[in-house]
Amino acid sequence: MARIVMKFGGTSVADLDRIRNVAARVKREVEAGHEVAVVVSAMAGVTNQLVAWCQALSPLHDAREYDAVVATGEQVTSGLLAIALQEIGVEARSWQGWQIPILTDGAHGRARILEIRADELIRRLQTLGQVPVVCGFQGLGPDGRITTLGRGGSDTSAVALAAALKADRCDIYTDVEGVFTTDPRIVAKARKLDKITYEEMLELASVGAKVLQTRSVELAMKEKVRIQVLSSFTDAPGTLVVDEDEIVEKEIVSGIAYSRDEAKVTVRKVPDRPGIAAAIFGPLAEAGINVDMIVQNVAADGTTDLTFTVAKADLPRTEAKLAEIKETIGYAEITTDADVAKVSVVGVGMRSHAGVASTMFRALAEKAINIQVITTSEIKVSVLIGAEYTELAVRALHTAYGLDAG
Repeated sequence: MARIVMKFGGTSVADLDRIRNVAARVKREVEAGHEVAVVVSAMAGVTNQLVAWCQALSPLHDAREYDAVVATGEQVTSGLLAIALQEIGVEARSWQGWQIPILTDGAHGRARILEIRADELIRRLQTLGQVPVVCGFQGLGPDGRITTLGRGGSDTSAVALAAALKADRCDIYTDVEGVFTTDPRIVAKARKLDKITYEEMLELASVGAKVLQTRSVELAMKEKVRIQVLSSFTDAPGTLVVDEDEIVEKEIVSGIAYSRDEAKVTVRKVPDRPGIAAAIFGPLAEAGINVDMIVQNVAADGTTDLTFTVAKADLPRTEAKLAEIKETIGYAEITTDADVAKVSVVGVGMRSHAGVASTMFRALAEKAINIQVITTSEIKVSVLIGAEYTELAVRALHTAYGLDAG
């Protein structure tokens, strides 16, 4: 008998029929003798509607009231699923984040989980055989108010609950059958991976793969929670996200990810002196703007050009912040380009194989795709290219690294 946390995303609970389908899946695990806890997201589209209402009333709304509004989506789903489970003979009870409690810091809208006091849930699992249906995405802040964890936060809720319950596995049900070598909508020959390491999944999530939220993978790696990603709509086996030691044959490249949510910023003719990078990136960090790829050109005439990327949504704030510090920095001008995409190849096998980057550059060159910025890590190479070449680049790289199925 295992203890399993089952997490269902918005598309899996989008309407009453799908909630009944989820209830049937949970019942199957219970009847197999497992102790089961469930974490649910809001029904598909609900959170977007709640966010839109907040923004329509006040673009600069109070983050505490925003959390009070957007957390309601999960409350509805958890109650409905508990009713559906009871209807088919499964003892179940819904739980909101504050009732457990799931304790977070006070960063409303993007809170981090500090502690889950799961003793009562464990007691009910063990002595009553009851299935707790827990609201994902939400917690309780230090001020006693509801907090939310940021978009995709239900994944993090599920992993954190699995760690608190000392679960054997955390099954995350989505609308895809697992983790693929790349987006199957772009590459028909993309393969589903049986297993992938935490490190690879973390890199893929951070560079654009939408399967799991980055923070959930970070937490799973830290707490050694085994994750399985699988579909709510088929019975096909999913992808296990596990420690590197569990994978015997390590692929050189496991996956190719892309993100069209990037914008490129170039600060031209920056004085080439010590501390200038800190003077530019410090104020951006203080404004909560995350900078990703950075390249500095060779200095000439005592000046240099600095190019970096930010999230496309952060571009207006970035331009405003750079305009504020123009006199302090003394740069000539700023140019921006929101029509770019980041394409990344990821694999733990890169650590022990040379030539991964050169294969990437050659494959792109053969398709006449110009590389604008390059960054690397131990198991990742990312390039910035024109957005119109995204699909061509992903297909070319998928073939170049021998990832095509069949």
